[in-house]
Amino acid sequence: MRACIPLALAVLCGLAWAEDHKESEPFPQPEEETEEALASNLYSAPTSCQGRCYEAFDKHHKCHCNARCQEFGNCCKDFESLCSDREGFSYSSDAITKEEIQSISEKIYRADTNKAQKEDIVLNRQNRISPSETRDQVDHCPKPLFTYVNEKLFSKPTYAAFINLLNNYQRATGHGEYFSAQQLAEQDTFLREIMKTAVMKELYSFLHHQNRYGSEQEFVDDLKNMWFGLYSRGKEEGDSSGFEHVFSGEVKKGKVTGFHNWIRFYLQEKEGLVDYYSHIFDGPWDSYPDVLAMQFNWDGYYKEVGSAFIGSSPEFEFALYSLCFIARPGKVCQLSLGGYPLAIRTYSWDSPTYGNGKKYIATAYIVSST
Repeated sequence: MRACIPLALAVLCGLAWAEDHKESEPFPQPEEETEEALASNLYSAPTSCQGRCYEAFDKHHKCHCNARCQEFGNCCKDFESLCSDREGFSYSSDAITKEEIQSISEKIYRADTNKAQKEDIVLNRQNRISPSETRDQVDHCPKPLFTYVNEKLFSKPTYAAFINLLNNYQRATGHGEYFSAQQLAEQDTFLREIMKTAVMKELYSFLHHQNRYGSEQEFVDDLKNMWFGLYSRGKEEGDSSGFEHVFSGEVKKGKVTGFHNWIRFYLQEKEGLVDYYSHIFDGPWDSYPDVLAMQFNWDGYYKEVGSAFIGSSPEFEFALYSLCFIARPGKVCQLSLGGYPLAIRTYSWDSPTYGNGKKYIATAYIVSST
């Protein structure tokens, strides 16, 4: 893996990579969520906290649902009923600190014994381009990204359960998702298998200690809702979910959105459906998991900047994205992995909600590193 080199035009491509160990400034990737979908999917009840619990303060709102609205006396009338007992997210009185997030992310990093070893993956990164070239849609790499992957990894229970989920979705938004009994069972199998791992045990123990969940079953139920619960990105009801978007990938308005997983990339590249074009960043880690920000074509549709962990186990990615969504929903989440800082950005889907006003995951992705 190569040392991190600063990219002067990172704003244009949506990723910030800094040259020193100062806290890096995050820049959202050109995801459809940040550009149009979230803006068009804002709650439709400005005098209610439905779908708005603990959102950021916005002076344009008639009433508020942020963590300090009671202090200022400007909460919406239903704040107490909808938000006061809300589970799973940070409250101002017991918020998870940046230092605590960095500490637990290091524990998760060390606990990932299912990750790939150096000899398990051979990458052919080929040409690195500048951020100003990411929109050009030029194939700078004649060969595949993955020269070799030890597919014995995929026989491990969490990998096998994860892979079984990837083909349960229609990638085009606007087409409703309908799951068979077997496909629903595959979701439960995946959650059951990852909860057996040290990675997810570390995460649950941390969140339980932080009073986010009273039991492991409550935690698992919430993970299933936030990741696999369906909502609408297009015209069709229930055409998307956080898991589909982040791990499997989607196509909306002629562009690839989401698709932040190396296993999915490898399997699609192996089938001739993904054409690797270039990369703009290669992480500083000298072992797996590493991070790569790349450009590629997915069966006729282009991904301008796709950041992904490389060589991580499914539970590792699932744990970090979940941690950030629970501790820093809709915000940048500063992690530490093997001594190197990394930032993840999550977004929530505001309507509909589940439970007592909880929000689904819209997207989660790596935004910066140093």
